[in-house]
Amino acid sequence: MPSSALYRPLESGNGTTRSNQTSTGIRTSYAGGNKVRSLWPKTANSRRLFVVVLILMTLLIYVVWSAVLSDAEDSRGSYGSTTDILDNKSGNESPSTLCGESFNDTRLYIQDRPRQEWANLSTIYFVTPTYPRREQVPELTRLAYTLLHVPRLHWIVANDHNVCNPYLDTLLNRFGIPYTHLASPMPQRFHKAESKPRGVANRRAAMQWLRQHNITTGVLYFGDDDNTYDLKLFSEIRDTKHVSMFPVGLIANYGISGPVVRKGKVIGFLDSWVAGRRWPVDMAGFAVNLAYMSEHPNASMPYKPGYEEDYFLRSIGLTLDMIEPKGNNCTEILVWHTQTKNHERTMVKLNHEYLDDRSNLGALFKALSDMGVSGASDSEGQKAIISKNGKSKPLGYFLS
Repeated sequence: MPSSALYRPLESGNGTTRSNQTSTGIRTSYAGGNKVRSLWPKTANSRRLFVVVLILMTLLIYVVWSAVLSDAEDSRGSYGSTTDILDNKSGNESPSTLCGESFNDTRLYIQDRPRQEWANLSTIYFVTPTYPRREQVPELTRLAYTLLHVPRLHWIVANDHNVCNPYLDTLLNRFGIPYTHLASPMPQRFHKAESKPRGVANRRAAMQWLRQHNITTGVLYFGDDDNTYDLKLFSEIRDTKHVSMFPVGLIANYGISGPVVRKGKVIGFLDSWVAGRRWPVDMAGFAVNLAYMSEHPNASMPYKPGYEEDYFLRSIGLTLDMIEPKGNNCTEILVWHTQTKNHERTMVKLNHEYLDDRSNLGALFKALSDMGVSGASDSEGQKAIISKNGKSKPLGYFLS
């Protein structure tokens, strides 16, 4: 069979298009006088080889492109723009309210030394997001007795509540630590979300407070009220120049989350949940110099559960070589994510006629109600029992 029979001519209505095969086995077509060459090989083996070469070239281009992109990301410290996920405008949905504050440190002695001896230290701004629950006041009280030993500290307590809680203001003022009390509710649109971004509105309110007061010196640290802190942590983070990091104990499957350090430099991170996070660290595992953060006026935190730390650190332009490992090159655990199991607020069935000044019960249950621990009701809850000599008696037996 002649070679020209390998390919059938293309026919058009006016007969102006035809196809011929050249001596090389590659078809040449003519359309309207323009010569177009098809590069598709003639034989099956040639076609297979052509496809393999094309795939290998594509893979090579992809690998080179990925490497270049990764280097670019390392140099700029983020995966591109974080504007959308930070959602800075949504902070206006639930503006924070200043409930009370004091800049006076009324502690006479700190760590057995007069307060004045610590005057030259930089200030740590310790931000604690909190929310109304049965354990709220006990958690804050326990944390306060740790912070009482820390000099030059301003405690920012941001409560996830629509209005100010006077009891919290009284509690914070009692310790003598300089403090700011904010009511910073979560935006309404997240209340019915399956996974709620807890603490984000509180931390964003604290950062806004720092900007409003033009505070650009000192160190920012996010410290939850259910963590346990070694006092050494505060002396370690106080000289942070950009961002310092350290391990946090009792985190997820590994029981630890923190940097991997080699020759005094952070080279990676150990965390059981990576999920594409550039900075897979716990909120309690880093501190930020406020002078450095002020260079990034749009620094913020996203309403995206699990990615709050990651995108905050991206928003301040962090790069790996900036990180300062603390805790003896991240070999010591100075903060523990202990957490406290939450319980529902309870009611005690107790006739209100007995909540007067005949006993301590009136004042006691008022305090419990103010703290959100429990309340007294004429009709709800478990019936109140008072005992004496191992036997229960009706309240009227003691209080009538």
